[in-house]
Amino acid sequence: MPSNLQGGKAFGLLKEQQRQKLEEVNKEYLEDQKYRDEEDLAQKLEGLKNKYAEFDLNDQGDIDLMGLKRMMEKLGVPKTHLELKKMIVEVTGGSSNTINYRDFVKMMLGKRSAVLKLVLIFEDKANGTTGKPDGPPPKRDIASLP
Repeated sequence: MPSNLQGGKAFGLLKEQQRQKLEEVNKEYLEDQKYRDEEDLAQKLEGLKNKYAEFDLNDQGDIDLMGLKRMMEKLGVPKTHLELKKMIVEVTGGSSNTINYRDFVKMMLGKRSAVLKLVLIFEDKANGTTGKPDGPPPKRDIASLP
């Protein structure tokens, strides 16, 4: 890789390499018998990969305390450092102070309802609604009332 790349290009390359690594982990999950009954597994993994890459702020391939803090703030549920540390312990089982992608996927696909998982699921449901439509509200008649 030439070292005279401008910052943006180097960053793009780094992000691409990370996405490749995340993609490899996704393949492992797709081939894992334990998850074969999971509905829409490929789409779920793709979504998880994108969400994870968005909050990997230190670009080391994992989400650290500050990345998690930013994620929670962006989702509108800011947490204290202690709460964030507890969330990381909850996801990693205390084995690390950062959340790697494998742990992240395991948490999101697992049956345990970790706080982080609940927040992300809630955010996805909230984003599923298209928000406020543009323009004036549609005219309603009596028949359209619930």
